[in-house]
Amino acid sequence: MPAIVRSEFALALNQVATERGIDPSVVVETIKAAIIAAYRKDYGAAELETLTVELNSDNGEAKIFKEGNNITPPGFGRIAAQTAKQVILQRIREAEKQAVLADFQTKVGSIASGMILRFDGPNMIVDIGRAQAVMPPQEQSPTERYHLNQRLTFYIEGIRETMRGNEIIVSRAHKGLVEGLFKREVPEVASGAVQLRVIAREAGGRTKVAVFSNQSGVDPVGSCVGQKGVRVQAVINELGGSEKVDIIQWSEDIHQFITAALAPAKELEVKLNEKKKVAEVLVPEDQLSLAIGREGQNVRLAAKVTGWKIDIKGKTGISDKQKEKPV
Repeated sequence: MPAIVRSEFALALNQVATERGIDPSVVVETIKAAIIAAYRKDYGAAELETLTVELNSDNGEAKIFKEGNNITPPGFGRIAAQTAKQVILQRIREAEKQAVLADFQTKVGSIASGMILRFDGPNMIVDIGRAQAVMPPQEQSPTERYHLNQRLTFYIEGIRETMRGNEIIVSRAHKGLVEGLFKREVPEVASGAVQLRVIAREAGGRTKVAVFSNQSGVDPVGSCVGQKGVRVQAVINELGGSEKVDIIQWSEDIHQFITAALAPAKELEVKLNEKKKVAEVLVPEDQLSLAIGREGQNVRLAAKVTGWKIDIKGKTGISDKQKEKPV
């Protein structure tokens, strides 16, 4: 009866067991089940019939038994050998995929360079090295236009279970992308000398980053901006070039923090209601539109980054209440 050559079968099993971390006995049992399924398909055995398989793990030879009787058809060894090969290859692929997923599980929360491979409906399939990832619509920046073979930096958002199994999810809209880019571009952030305390982002529009350092001689804002703005510009360029990035000084003094968060508006007067965590901010008329921002974006992000509800009022008494709840 034809059988898998001993070296080929043994090496394949060994490859699964040692290199992929799968118990050989589990693989053998999977092969047996597949061989029985192949026998039923080709020889019409009823589901109620009790069939067993003897599989020689040294040479891959398989025999079919029914109620203790050897019923192996002539030439069945070739079918069994082919089935065994398919099972082993499938288990190797599954093990490799699990190994890749386990590797990327440790990279969740970091950034990675990648290339857009294809469009799958509203989703984008991205090559991120050893694996392919998915960027769903909600993780895409609304102002960016994507095209095939485009190289970008992505935030590894997580691994989710979908209808097609576990998938790596990447993002261009997550605030973690901004954090990862600053870690890459600013040595003081990478070393921990400068901390990114809070990031509030509306992808494609504006991002506010509150920075802090407790090391003497370190200017957290200056470190992130860089000489002539070179560092923050590198981050902006990676975000597509149109997103504004405000770097502000984090402070325990909430008056100072809210004033900084409402930049680029200046000459602000801040009145706090500690009980309601509401800040009333009086703004000169010529600074009002800057403080509020386009469609309320500046004051909305300031509320998110500070954690306070902010009520903007012009110094003549005109009010623009910030209704967004802080995040």
